[in-house]
Amino acid sequence: MRKSFYNDLASRMAFLEKIHAHFDKDVISLKELNSYCENKKNGVDNFPYFILRERKVGRGQFSIVPKNVGCVTPAPKQVVAEPVAAAAFAAQVIPIASKRAQNVTESFVPDRNETYVPFGFYNDMRDIIKSRIFYPIYITGLSGNGKTMMIEQVCAALKRELIRVNITKRTDESDLIGSYELVDGNTIRREGPVITAMRRGAVLLLDECDLGTEDILCLQPILEGKPYFDKKTGEVVHPAAGFNVIATANTKGKGSDDGRFIGTNLLNEAFLERFAVTVEQEYPPAATERKILEKNFAALGIDDNVFIDRLITWAEVIRKSFADGAVDEVISTRRLVHITKAFSIFNNRLKAIEMCLNRFDTDTKTAFLDLYTKVDADATPAPAANVEITQEPQF
Repeated sequence: MRKSFYNDLASRMAFLEKIHAHFDKDVISLKELNSYCENKKNGVDNFPYFILRERKVGRGQFSIVPKNVGCVTPAPKQVVAEPVAAAAFAAQVIPIASKRAQNVTESFVPDRNETYVPFGFYNDMRDIIKSRIFYPIYITGLSGNGKTMMIEQVCAALKRELIRVNITKRTDESDLIGSYELVDGNTIRREGPVITAMRRGAVLLLDECDLGTEDILCLQPILEGKPYFDKKTGEVVHPAAGFNVIATANTKGKGSDDGRFIGTNLLNEAFLERFAVTVEQEYPPAATERKILEKNFAALGIDDNVFIDRLITWAEVIRKSFADGAVDEVISTRRLVHITKAFSIFNNRLKAIEMCLNRFDTDTKTAFLDLYTKVDADATPAPAANVEITQEPQF
């Protein structure tokens, strides 16, 4: 799909009238919307993201009633002027990018995280990266379940270099491959992270890959393990031994059926087909999650196994309710770690939980907090903050 161009009220109203007449109902699912837009007979060139942003009426349900909607005009994408022909300014280009990419004094090996606990696909991922065989992998799963950290910690354990690129809807070929820059009157070719990873034989991590647009199709030959022909310089870059590409995403590149991950795109089928395997990462089992919290508690100097047990029970109940469709939000492993850190600061269970639930809407926050009080009857409210200042601070 191309980027959305429904930037004015008239075009949005026209699209809503058309799709409303097609379905002859007021509410449709994201799956129905995707199917309609993918059908070439319907003549939809640009996906209507405004429906996902502004018309959600339930989990994965969106209103298409033709009525006035807001108009959000995205900031124009910065246009980078194409450089002039290479022959015209070759003498001015300082070829420092390749030298910088091969600089052995600069390391991209991630640091070890002493609180990390391996689980799920970790062992298989370690074997793949250790083999140094080119084998692209697509990892999908809900937010906060350790997809990115797993790759980082595998590379840390194997002392393999990892270059992470966070993909957004504005990521284009120049961001990935490289671009020309004018520095002190000289034209410099800045190589992008993809070429740097290829030269160094590093692992390239495309994080949040499903936020990308058709611009990331420049990676097609690279995902096949083939050399890359740089159109700007005429150089052919061969991948060094050990180079691999791993993508993480919240969806499988088919959009978000329930509308939870707004901004994710329908990725090109040819792009997805170039990943050798797809891994579905789940939240860690309770026993593993308990070890994760125990390590984080220990690192923060906290000793409260009862709190750990109740956090695990609380998160499990919420995840089951989410799976059953009873709630629209979920407590991730990452959020449990956030609560751990808040508890180390405030030394109050309910305050730590409440502060880390503030990102949710009021109804969800209240329901989750009420559920925790049922799981942990011993938890006491935080004392009221004393706002009286008896002495001016001294600086």
